[in-house]
Amino acid sequence: MKQRNAILLIFVFLLTGCFSGEVDVPPPPASRVAVVSDTLHGEVIHDPYRWLENGRSEDTRLWIRAQNAYSDTILNQLPAREGLRRLITRLIEVDRVSCPREAGGRYYYTRLRGSEELPVLCMREGHDGREHVLVDPDLLSADHEISVEYMDISHDGKMIAYAVRRGGADETHIRFLDIRTGRDLPEILPTGRYFSVQFNHDHSGVYYVRHDAGGPRLLYHHLRNGMVSDQEIFGGSLGPEAAMWATLSQNGRWLLVSVAYGASGPIGLYLADLHQGLVFRRLVDDGRTRNYGVFAGDNLLIRTDDDAPGWRIMKTRCANAQRERWTEVVPQQKDAVIENLQPVGGRIAVQFLEDASYRVALYDLDGQKLRDIDVGMIGSISNLSGRWNSQEVFLGFSSFHIPEHVYCYDIESGEYSIWFRTEIPIDSDNFVIRRVRYPSSDGTEIPMFLVHKNGLKRNGDTPVLLYGYGGFGISMTPHFSVLAATIVQSGGIFALPNLRGGGEYGEAWHHAGMFERKQTVFDDFIAAAEFLIRDGYTRPERLGMYGAGNGGLLVGACMTQRPELFGVTVCTYPLLDMLRYHHFLVARLWVSEYGSSEDSVQFRSIKAYSPYHNVRSGVSYPAVMLITGDEDTRVDPLHARKMTALLQAETNGNTPVLLRYHQMTGHSGGHPKTKIIDELVDTFSFLAWGIGLTFNGGV
Repeated sequence: MKQRNAILLIFVFLLTGCFSGEVDVPPPPASRVAVVSDTLHGEVIHDPYRWLENGRSEDTRLWIRAQNAYSDTILNQLPAREGLRRLITRLIEVDRVSCPREAGGRYYYTRLRGSEELPVLCMREGHDGREHVLVDPDLLSADHEISVEYMDISHDGKMIAYAVRRGGADETHIRFLDIRTGRDLPEILPTGRYFSVQFNHDHSGVYYVRHDAGGPRLLYHHLRNGMVSDQEIFGGSLGPEAAMWATLSQNGRWLLVSVAYGASGPIGLYLADLHQGLVFRRLVDDGRTRNYGVFAGDNLLIRTDDDAPGWRIMKTRCANAQRERWTEVVPQQKDAVIENLQPVGGRIAVQFLEDASYRVALYDLDGQKLRDIDVGMIGSISNLSGRWNSQEVFLGFSSFHIPEHVYCYDIESGEYSIWFRTEIPIDSDNFVIRRVRYPSSDGTEIPMFLVHKNGLKRNGDTPVLLYGYGGFGISMTPHFSVLAATIVQSGGIFALPNLRGGGEYGEAWHHAGMFERKQTVFDDFIAAAEFLIRDGYTRPERLGMYGAGNGGLLVGACMTQRPELFGVTVCTYPLLDMLRYHHFLVARLWVSEYGSSEDSVQFRSIKAYSPYHNVRSGVSYPAVMLITGDEDTRVDPLHARKMTALLQAETNGNTPVLLRYHQMTGHSGGHPKTKIIDELVDTFSFLAWGIGLTFNGGV
């Protein structure tokens, strides 16, 4: 996810290099038609490209190679690609550091220097101590396709658990490094989908959650005990539609298990007192509410949406943590959503989202507000971190025109210091961030950020990139994006609407774009495009849209419903065949967001918007690039393969439909810097060419 966000950031800068001119678009390679018909709830559904679901067959591999070669014939015609590559390289090759986590007086973080291919795991002895490199992934493989990330740090800072990933797959294996010796322990947790890894108090073992074919399971592994069979301690009744993670209290006594029934479903909490053994008490699991718990000493703090669509914070003693003993410490706010909390220094740092911008306030355990933690700017706060017995809070901050800086805040003094400042070569002093509102199809006012240069005049001909997501309660907030910055630097507009389905205004806003109401999200996005055209910002030929994952579904649906509104579409790692999505990989987790075609009522609403089932023959679709890869083990690449074949066969016109297919790319990032640059050159040159954005230099 972090790397995917980084790609989006770079996206902005790249777009400044826009290219116009005639491009020869030859016919695409032929795709074999072999219709398979299913009957769902009395309706016959024809699928002409079901054979492309098998990503390992020789026929599919030959087809992929032909598609990549075809994409090369188009993309290689776009001028100034080498100049764009130099610009992208300059923007990517900057130093970046993550928010640190302190344990035992040591500070653990990741660092990516401009000369390195992948982020490195690092540690400082003390706040301002010398940096030590713990794990350098550039040394682990000749092709730089192996990446690493922290999973946990022992409470005394003497041991780390880290994940090792090949390519962009979600699956990793877990290794353990002894800081005192600088060596890995001999055992490895085998490759799988790990939701959490937690050291016990004396780091003699770890509790970990792995999601296997049967569902998530909590297990215990005794370290330095070889590869003996680990003990399963929770989750045996859960199926593949559930997710789970475990959290251990800082004092090592309390083990909290959170069970999510789907990505957007209710979340239950179970607690064990390890002084009395691995016996879990159900605190809440009502099939209705979502609950997130964190420890504050021997107290448990719970962020819940129970009777609070904007969320509220409850408190209870771990020894008597039944639901009826919870007391409210921070109530639901009138004009803000409670999105996160971090117990630190005997207080509670609470992260609020107010009109899609973040702020943080400090409370005591009785709910008394002490003061605001104010960075003085509108933007996004990420990675709020700290410890119950430490006076330091770390947070990352960025905005459309400010790359992420890492701040350290002292709880006692209230003073800030900058842990790390990201320096990117762009002059953003003349950037303007506007907040506009427009009516959706049902009259609901939808907020949208517009970012452009100061003094921009509405002439109906400005290149605009419209980016959206609208799902899973995920909030779209002002964050630095190379994509956005590049567009703005070149005289274009970056537009980010806060669509329903997101979490910007709490669970009611999220629920307004779920299940049978999913069309609402597409209506909001289409209304944003209509607003930009109607109010004189741009015209369809100058309007591009971009989305990834659930955002790929968004732009796929809007392209098939209103193709005349857009000049170009970039659709990455998308869900597109919504009648069959839940049969593949981990997609059962998303039935709680979209529903399933197995339900007769949900089938009707899903079929009405499923992009793959709404491509019409003879329609002039905008220029399209679909991007996916073999190592996307979250959203199956079959969606992009099938949609490419169908669009190429049915579209009427001379606009290209391209598939860029990578072998090692996936949802979880982990690609080396050179591969990221290659993908960005392809993506940005295509997008910029599609909306007529002219590179003007000045970066």
